[in-house]
Amino acid sequence: MKTDIAELLGQALKSLPELPDALEHGSLGLTVERTRDPRHGDFASNLAMRLAKAAGRNPRELAAEIIKALPASEFIAKVEIAGPGFINFHIGPAAFHRELNKILEDGYHYGRQPERDRPRILLEFVSANPTGPLHVGHGRHAAYGATLGNLLAAAGYPLAREYYVNDAGRQMDILGVSVWLRLLESLDVVVPFPQGGYRGEYIRDIATAIKIDDLRDVSLAEVTDGLPADGPDGDKEAHIGALIDRAEDLLGTDAFLELRQQALQSILDDIRNDLAEFGVEFDRWYSERSLTDDGRIDEALEVLKQRRMLYTKDGATWFRATDFGDEKDRVVVRENGKKTYFASDIAYHFDKRKRKFDQLIDILGADHHGYVARVRAGLEAMGYGGDDLEVQLMQFVTLYRGGEKMQMSTRSGEFVTLRQLREEVGNDAARFFYVMRSNDQHLDFDLELAKSRSNDNPVYYIQYAHARVASVFRQLAERDLSYDESAGLANLALLVEPHEKSLMTTLSRYPEIIELSAANRAPQHLVHYLRDLANEFHTYYNAHMFIVDESNLRDARLALITATRNVISNGLGILGVTAPDTM
Repeated sequence: MKTDIAELLGQALKSLPELPDALEHGSLGLTVERTRDPRHGDFASNLAMRLAKAAGRNPRELAAEIIKALPASEFIAKVEIAGPGFINFHIGPAAFHRELNKILEDGYHYGRQPERDRPRILLEFVSANPTGPLHVGHGRHAAYGATLGNLLAAAGYPLAREYYVNDAGRQMDILGVSVWLRLLESLDVVVPFPQGGYRGEYIRDIATAIKIDDLRDVSLAEVTDGLPADGPDGDKEAHIGALIDRAEDLLGTDAFLELRQQALQSILDDIRNDLAEFGVEFDRWYSERSLTDDGRIDEALEVLKQRRMLYTKDGATWFRATDFGDEKDRVVVRENGKKTYFASDIAYHFDKRKRKFDQLIDILGADHHGYVARVRAGLEAMGYGGDDLEVQLMQFVTLYRGGEKMQMSTRSGEFVTLRQLREEVGNDAARFFYVMRSNDQHLDFDLELAKSRSNDNPVYYIQYAHARVASVFRQLAERDLSYDESAGLANLALLVEPHEKSLMTTLSRYPEIIELSAANRAPQHLVHYLRDLANEFHTYYNAHMFIVDESNLRDARLALITATRNVISNGLGILGVTAPDTM
């Protein structure tokens, strides 16, 4: 409907040749918005006020002229001028009836935009370090990223979803040595566990399943003699670094790498399975290690070198990040010759652009705020646009039970996992509650509310609306009556009750909500819309009978609630939530 009005206004402008060429419809960024107050119509445009100054005209007079030039339309019941020059449109019943026809005809595809060629979007999300199971914070990343991907796809954007596996560097060595120490415990060699190690119970589980040939017996002294002190009085980083070296010496480099790889694969398999059960799938799992193995880091650094963006100082190689607005220059190769994480980040985003993706959307934790400027600097230095990279930062999640804040982690390294949350509240509630608030706001997750079967629980309330529609059709069958959709669509003019008009208006907003939610990267708009739609339906359900004696009215009302069921199902599908027929 919004597009229809914009087209009518554009045609009106073309019939007013006295307006300056610069004010042609195509260059206006024509604005048509839903009104907040239905007394002011359904849609409003500030077109006359935007044109008035350049045209040297009074806005209200210009609005009157535009209205006079509007082509006739069966979908517009009335057009009027309001305030300083707003043009308000009252939509006629025919427009809403057309929309109901479209909802029933399009089914699953209703609200989805035609496929676009550009921009090609690469959406990277979760990308949790494979050093342990996913926790509830990662769950918010997963739900937001998956829902945003669904919204972008529904809005017609060509899209790929990617998980960046941080499988290189020191953290993998720490994982390996943590598992090794638990392996030694099983051989009665109990080494004081390092402060810098991974301490969760899952490490013991991995150690139990590890298969290493010829695991040599070692003594406690062989492991610990000569190590730097650990803990508050020592240097935990130096201590664990020395432990890693000791593990390589005692196991042998090949065996240590094999142990590390098995530990990595065990955790990565668990992450894949956890996300798949959560309804979150990726088109590609991209290995950080492959950047080194395939020479992509060297390639990216060579591009920067050729563009004179690198220099040497104190034996290290630095990137001129300050030339592109970063707060300081960044090391890409340390004095020991090892490449930094930042070098990997540059190479990874360089490779994203080389794969012909126009827009790169990264979903990262709020603590990655400083990451944005430096990676954009890297893209600009290699000849791409810094704006090619868009970063959505995710704020933290706090769990509450019975009004009490829950402890999220302990000194032992245990924490509330995503799997534990899903097992307690279910996938539907988890997916829904994670996206109820904007990603840049802290999220308080109420476990008891998420599990409740009451109207206070928003996901239950919406699903119940869907199930109620299904129950109406079961009642219809029990009474040996049938639904004639074509008759229902032919008799939509019988839907004259205020609740029916309100429900049709809300249904017609769905395509706009999809577009708005995708453009603003804001799944919460869809959440709020579905709550409003469910409320409209429940109010209608409580006020009117659907299975009435008069068949034409019955079929018309059944057509309306069928359309409602379709839109609820479509919207919940985008959120990754099921639409049950029974509750």
